[in-house]
Amino acid sequence: MTCRRLLLVCLASAMALLTGCATAPQGYDYTAFIKARPASLLVLPPLNDSPSVTATAGMWSHATLPLAEAGYYVLPVTLVDETLRQNGVTTAHDAHAIPGPKLREVFGADAAVYLTVKKYGTTYALLSSETRVTVEGRIVDLRSGDVLWQGQATASSEEQQQQSQGGLVGMLVTAVVKQIVGTTTDAAYKYAGIAGQRMLGAPRFNGVLAGPRSPQYGAPPPQR
Repeated sequence: MTCRRLLLVCLASAMALLTGCATAPQGYDYTAFIKARPASLLVLPPLNDSPSVTATAGMWSHATLPLAEAGYYVLPVTLVDETLRQNGVTTAHDAHAIPGPKLREVFGADAAVYLTVKKYGTTYALLSSETRVTVEGRIVDLRSGDVLWQGQATASSEEQQQQSQGGLVGMLVTAVVKQIVGTTTDAAYKYAGIAGQRMLGAPRFNGVLAGPRSPQYGAPPPQR
C-alpha cells in the first residue's frame, strides 16, 4: 500500500470514529407526562436563590403566559397568591412545602409548576454590564406525585449587545449607564419573560408538551 493510500485510509477511519462519537442530544422521556395528561396547572411562587428581592415576583408574573399559550388552563397568579395568603402561606418556601394532595384539594389543579430562580439581576464589570435571568422548573402531578417534566432556561442582555464604537471611554460610560438603569428599573424583569418563554413555551425540543387546548396537542415532541 502506498503512503498516499495509507493516509487516505487513516483519514477515513478517523472520520468514521468522529462520526460515531458525535451523537444527537438525547430526547426527554415523556412517558409520565403523556400518561398523566394534565389539563390544568398551578404555578407556585418561585423560590429565589439570587440576591434580588424582586426575583420571585418578577419570574412569577411571567410564568403563566407561556403555559396558557401552550394549551393549558393556568390558575391566575393573583388568585393563587390571595388563596395562599388567606391560609397563612406568605413565602415561596412555605408554598413549595405544601403536600401535593393538599394543593390538589385547595386549587383543583392536575399538576403544579415549581420554579427556582438561580440568577436575576444586573452585574457590573469594568467594561460591561450584564442583565441575566436563569430559572429552573419542574412539573409535578398532584394526583400521583410523579415528576412529569423538568428543565431550565437563561436569558441575558449579552445576547443582543453590540460592540461599542466609542472606544474605551465610551465602553466605560455605557457599562456604568447600563448598571444604573439595570439596578434602578429592574431590567431583569424583561429577561424573566424571555427565560420563562424559553423554558415553558411549547412546542420546544425537550420542553413542555402542548396542552389539551392547543391544536398541537398529542403531536410527537419536536426532535430538535
